[in-house]
Amino acid sequence: MLEEYYEDLLNINTRGNKREINHSIHYHPYEPTPYSALEELFRHYEVQSNDHIVDFGCGKGRLIFYINYHFHAPVTGIEMNNAFFEAATKNRDCYSKKTHRNSDAIHFHRCLAEQYTIQPDDNRFYFFNPFSIQIFRKVLNNILLSVEDHRREMDLIFYYASDEYTYFLEQHTEFELLKEVQLPKLYAKNNYERFLIYRLKYS
Repeated sequence: MLEEYYEDLLNINTRGNKREINHSIHYHPYEPTPYSALEELFRHYEVQSNDHIVDFGCGKGRLIFYINYHFHAPVTGIEMNNAFFEAATKNRDCYSKKTHRNSDAIHFHRCLAEQYTIQPDDNRFYFFNPFSIQIFRKVLNNILLSVEDHRREMDLIFYYASDEYTYFLEQHTEFELLKEVQLPKLYAKNNYERFLIYRLKYS
């Protein structure tokens, strides 16, 4: 019921389909973050209207529209799959018509994650297990290079984070775990059912 409620509220269609896959060993199948999980995350983690959120592997844009609607923050979705990209841009039109929100604050880029140029204002990055550790390391390197030119607070938000991701962050970067948000009932059965939020520590 919650899925239908938000899809109607936002006037979008972001449901997943098991046949909708990326034919790559490095890029994982599309699966939107459940709305119930997003509600739990944002009970414990605050987004400001001047934050700039980037969703790597945004699919049809669910997180993008949820954040823009609730927090009025600029959002950017990165998607390599052309069909998902087209669905996301169509959703943006439908979302803007119903909510009358300025679509200039909602951007989608069709490219590989590692090809996206991190913008000086980008400061919140979301990952729902979108790709392999090899791609993640390239993306993270791009993020860190952008910090060298434009120092700012920097958070990485993970849902269903792989052990490889967390090991690399904690052993090879200056990011530190800021917060863990476990999903009620689900986490007891599967300890990947949680959000991990890392913040860059400056020396």
